[in-house]
Amino acid sequence: MQKWIQVAGIAPILILSACGSNSTFNDHSADKTQKPSVSGQHQSQRQNGFVKVKTYLFKDDGTIPNNPYFQVLIYPGVFKGRGGQIVNTFKKNNWGNNWVDGVFPYHHFHSTSHEVLGVISGHATLKIGEEKGKELKVSAGNVLVLPAGTGHKRLSASNDFSIAGGYPNGQDYDTQTKETPAFKKNISKVGKPAQDPVYGDRGSLLTIWRNK
Repeated sequence: MQKWIQVAGIAPILILSACGSNSTFNDHSADKTQKPSVSGQHQSQRQNGFVKVKTYLFKDDGTIPNNPYFQVLIYPGVFKGRGGQIVNTFKKNNWGNNWVDGVFPYHHFHSTSHEVLGVISGHATLKIGEEKGKELKVSAGNVLVLPAGTGHKRLSASNDFSIAGGYPNGQDYDTQTKETPAFKKNISKVGKPAQDPVYGDRGSLLTIWRNK
């Protein structure tokens, strides 16, 4: 799928989506009985005016590898009212190869790159980690950083849901649905990025993520 889209305040962007089309939605109610396989407690921090960042660490379930080294990072409302600035900010902080689209309604992961997602408009419920992972409600202004291997899919979304993606150094990425030894080896080789996608060289990612 390739098309150009104009987002307020930025130049037209070529869509080369990693996470999927927003043209159809799966609006069934999420199963609230499932418990997330989160290893460790949520963490948060505030420094130099940064938003509090929530973190999650998910285990390998045999199908979705997730990441044993780096946590999922959630920046709640960091771009609230400024959705048009998301892509330019990612680019400025060297998280390129950008696209604007939706999220696939099935679990998938990227074995060759970390991914940042920023909600430009609307809202959605995503499943992060794996089938028994965390159900996360996201809305315009939220940013998620998914380390390589992290499973994610869309459970439901509003008709105006739009999300932007980016990758450290603008690198290429793959899209996988089932782990293999080769994919797990790829994940183990993806190191810590040089910059936080939101805050650049002073961001939360740089202090929360540790070098392997």
